[in-house]
Amino acid sequence: MLSILFKKALGRGCWLAVCVAILISAEGRAQDKPYFVTYSHDLEEPGNLEIETKTALARPNDGNHFGATAMELEYGTRAWWTTELYLDGQATAQDSTLFTGFRLENRIRPLMRNHAINPVFYVEYENTSGADKTILEVVGHDGQADLAEPNGESRREHQHEAELKLILSSNVRDWNISENFISEKDLSHAPWEFGYAVGATRPLRGAASSRECTFCAEKFIAGVEGYGGLGDTFALTMRDTSHYIAPLLGWQLPKGVRFSFSPGFGLTSTSMTRVYRVGLAYEFNQIGSWFHGSQGGAE
Repeated sequence: MLSILFKKALGRGCWLAVCVAILISAEGRAQDKPYFVTYSHDLEEPGNLEIETKTALARPNDGNHFGATAMELEYGTRAWWTTELYLDGQATAQDSTLFTGFRLENRIRPLMRNHAINPVFYVEYENTSGADKTILEVVGHDGQADLAEPNGESRREHQHEAELKLILSSNVRDWNISENFISEKDLSHAPWEFGYAVGATRPLRGAASSRECTFCAEKFIAGVEGYGGLGDTFALTMRDTSHYIAPLLGWQLPKGVRFSFSPGFGLTSTSMTRVYRVGLAYEFNQIGSWFHGSQGGAE
């Protein structure tokens, strides 16, 4: 059942785009931190485009199994500025499959040199329906009850939201340690809602070997992330909020492909018991040169 939902949620179009990208590109390199909810201070290289899918598989109490996928197109606009487009969709067992909306995200790093703590400012606009189940963040009093509603009802709710994050990230030897402070507001009504995400990762072996390999220890990155809601402007609280802890594993495959997996575990009664996440990423280097190379060679 989960494998069927995964295929439906990801969609044939998303799989086709990723597979064709892998086949036609000669070289690429995906970012290597396997976070699903937490952000580090890493930005996309200027001119590079990364395609990534993030899929969540879960079942809320009194609800059906679902698979929800966010397809992410991340472009390095400047060395200090990365912009992204997310396309979201989901499939729910014994219900329906539908497109749930899009997100426009910008991340700005004001200090380009590495410091003990590297800040990044994050601004996002979301245009999604209430049927969105990608769980890219948890804020306010988000809970499993929100994910158990039938698609026919939840899709009628339209969400136009602004999301702000303060990302603080540090590299300590082979470790990356990142903390995110999240605030989100519906642009038409409702108070500001707050949440957090924290994570830590490191490669299984720090020093890379000189030979090419697929299963070397340095190709695997392990870690953990935790995330949850912190109430809203009416009450900053952890009462009646959802919180998760999730081990992470990333595998850097040949030709710049990265595979990520994370089993998440709910820590409160309002959380889902488990959330399984699967990610696939690929980076295209300097896509602008694709459109100018042929002109340069014509002379």
